[in-house]
Parts: sequence; C-alpha cells; structure tokens
Amino acid sequence: MIIKYIGFLFTLLWSYTFIKSQSIFKKGSGILITLFVSNISWLTFIAACFYGIKNFSFYQTLLGIIVSVTLVHLAFARLGLYISSKFSDKKYLVMIKTTIEYFIIGIFIYYFFF
Repeated sequence: MIIKYIGFLFTLLWSYTFIKSQSIFKKGSGILITLFVSNISWLTFIAACFYGIKNFSFYQTLLGIIVSVTLVHLAFARLGLYISSKFSDKKYLVMIKTTIEYFIIGIFIYYFFF
C-alpha cells in the first residue's frame, strides 16, 4: 500500500512540475509547451487524482495533492532565487533563457517534421 502511495505522490510531483514549468517560457515556446507537454501533464495530474481517490481515502489524496503542489512551488521559488543569485548580469541570464527556448522550439520542429 505504501508503494502505491509513493507512486501516486511521484506521479503528482512529476506532472505538476511540467505544468508549472510552462509559466517560465515566453509565449512562442510557451504555446508549444502548452500543446505538447502541459496538456498531457494536466491529464496525467487529473488521472493521478482520480487514482488517489479510488485507492486511498479522500484525506490522503487531498494531503498528497497539497504536498506535491506545495513542494513544486517551493522548489521553483528556491531555484529562481538560486539562479538569480548566481548571475549578477541579468542580460546574460535572459540570453541563456532565450537560447534554451529556441533550442526547445527547434527540437519540436525537428521532431514534428522529421
């Protein structure tokens, strides 16, 4: 039973991390992330919630959802503070972020057409 609950928590954390990561990107790459990743992650998150309700008590499911959402928000906040502290020049950070976004767009285009 504990292994099922750990799997449930892991699935919630995994899917909500991808949902939360959509907010990092700009509109251009955000649309691609929304189409390909975020919608599937929402379906996975909802399916995991349904699985939790069917296999565990309502309170255990609610506790798992609250804990996973809180952990993901805290992790993103701490990661944001850490990254901001490491880069004194914000222009360099924006340049790296833009490069990563274009790289993601390129991967989606390559995967979609080839």
